Amino acid sequence: MAASLFGASGVLDFTLNSLDGKPAPLAEYRGKVVLIVNVASKCGYTPQYTGLEKIYEKYKDQGFVILGFPANNFGGQEPGTNEEIKTFCSSKYQVTFPMYSKVSVKGADSTPLYQFLTDKQSNPATAGEIKWNFTKFLVDRNGKVIARFEPAITPESADVTGAIEKALK
Repeated sequence: MAASLFGASGVLDFTLNSLDGKPAPLAEYRGKVVLIVNVASKCGYTPQYTGLEKIYEKYKDQGFVILGFPANNFGGQEPGTNEEIKTFCSSKYQVTFPMYSKVSVKGADSTPLYQFLTDKQSNPATAGEIKWNFTKFLVDRNGKVIARFEPAITPESADVTGAIEKALK
């Protein structure tokens, strides 16, 4: 696969910091099907953490992982520090899937991963600006973006679980 203008051929070429602040290369998920989600603690969609954890538990032993990226781009709905986000996710929603440090998912300060995910040249089928929290990108085992689900589509919906099951085969 040719490198994009970001110097990346796929999602797995990026490294971001974990919620604990340590570099966490997405390359460690090579060979897994990945669902990337921009999350927020004070959003109407925040209860989707329950569904995300449910599908993570259901499919993780088959080579599936969810990566949560807290973002404060929409209505100031993720005001917390990384430590506050970690406490909130584990105590309120029992989140066990990997969470990353807070990032920006749109605008001039958007993290390179989200620039790549939303770029028309890199990912024509799933490109376009992030409209709100809990936008989900499904990535195949080789790091290629294969589907995008807007926030209103719940993690446990047939659309999402069907796409995950197809990608796991």
